Amino acid sequence: MDVRRWALPVAALLAVLAAGYAVWAGVSWWSASSNDSVAFSREREEVLRVGQVGIANFTTLDYKKVDEDLDRWLDTSTGELRSEIETGRATRKKQIEDARTVTVSRVLDAAVTELDSRAGKAHLIAVVETTVTPEGGQAVKKVNRYQTDLTRTDAGWKLSALGPVAAGGA
Repeated sequence: MDVRRWALPVAALLAVLAAGYAVWAGVSWWSASSNDSVAFSREREEVLRVGQVGIANFTTLDYKKVDEDLDRWLDTSTGELRSEIETGRATRKKQIEDARTVTVSRVLDAAVTELDSRAGKAHLIAVVETTVTPEGGQAVKKVNRYQTDLTRTDAGWKLSALGPVAAGGA
């Protein structure tokens, strides 16, 4: 049996199969990367990131730099939430300065519970650990749950509502 007689056709067949597989893999990859579910997944990740940052911003305050913290609240919010901050800014500032505490928060866990990309609306829940340190006092850690609504604006996603989640509810 002469190996040279069938080696060339087998090599040609393998080359055709490899080229076909490469084309199929490229088309599959391109199709998956341009799929609507990939875009939705990316948007969901962005909502999660913005929601976590926003909640941390709203639950972190330093009485020595209230204006900076309240500006951060404004930058992170939109709609009714932003309006509440703007109209109640002077009162909030006085309350925070009078309390003479520093709160530092970090989001322990969070989840997007609703996302309507077309309407530009989302809902997120989070578990937040907050360390409250009164001036000259001992730091106390608290763990709370929050829910927030987010709205897509021309500047990206922003918090449009924020509140605690009652024990036993979501």
